[in-house]
Amino acid sequence: MDLKNKKVMVTGAGGFIGSQLTEQLLAMGCTVTAVVHYNSFNRWGWLDTVNPGESASRLTIFPGDIRDPNGMLTAMQDCEVVFHLAALIGIPYSYHSPDVYVDTNVKGTLNILQAARQLGVKRIIHTSTSEVYGTAQFVPITELHPVNPQSPYAATKASADFLALTFFRSFETPVVVVRPFNTYGPRQSARAIIPTIITQILAGKKTLTLGSVTPTRDLNFVKDTARGFIKAAESETALGEVVNLGSNYEISVSDLVNKIATQMGAKITVKSADERIRPEKSEVERLWADNQKAKALFGWSPQYTLDAGLKETINWFGTSGNMAYYKPDIYNI
Repeated sequence: MDLKNKKVMVTGAGGFIGSQLTEQLLAMGCTVTAVVHYNSFNRWGWLDTVNPGESASRLTIFPGDIRDPNGMLTAMQDCEVVFHLAALIGIPYSYHSPDVYVDTNVKGTLNILQAARQLGVKRIIHTSTSEVYGTAQFVPITELHPVNPQSPYAATKASADFLALTFFRSFETPVVVVRPFNTYGPRQSARAIIPTIITQILAGKKTLTLGSVTPTRDLNFVKDTARGFIKAAESETALGEVVNLGSNYEISVSDLVNKIATQMGAKITVKSADERIRPEKSEVERLWADNQKAKALFGWSPQYTLDAGLKETINWFGTSGNMAYYKPDIYNI
């Protein structure tokens, strides 16, 4: 499917990945309905910082809530492709507020699937997460790895994945489940490890306060992840499939800290705070993606090296005004 000139919808368009996916879709010539979480301040998340330029006439902002089936049905009118990214994603927050994760991640996904089925949408790209695998039982992790969620967040995402796949199998709803590993880059929340490190260094801290530094992660630059969503939507061979988006490379949090500090010319030490450490059986100790399926089905592989992606990320955080969005003295769950 050629997305150029197609009308598409992006849920979670005001978020970290969603805003950058929206930019890429507009640059391709798509007409985009960007669903942002309704709020009384009329704020559009990171889309407030995006200048669409000549493509502004092809961008429609739809303030709404994926928990509202009528609103999603209205937003989806005439759209041929839906990129479903909206979700609650903070793992620590899911420990004490799991109910809202079920409402948003499971019921919200059901609303998207029901609307898409009713309207005859040609493609739904559903966003999964590598967290559904839990700690790697073998590496690199293929799509055949057991699903073993270790947090309420991961459990709701796994449930949403299975809902999406059953709609494909039961109703032939044209779904692709895209499973990104750890995405990073400009605009990311400080609930994630890389912004946590960078913002504390930029704030002048010599001792960084983090959680566990032994887990490993497979890191993708956000532009690569967004491009993977687009490639999945264009593919005619990915329908009904689960597809990893990963770098096929793992790095420990400890080594990641040292790499970032070196790039930033900072001499730091690290201390672990109890409030930032997940319960022992909930911590995902190892993630390392096999990305061969994405290459085979739609020719996707990362274009950014970790060093290049970190450089661009650090530069963005260091750009005048961007640190105003962050509170490095506060633990962001």
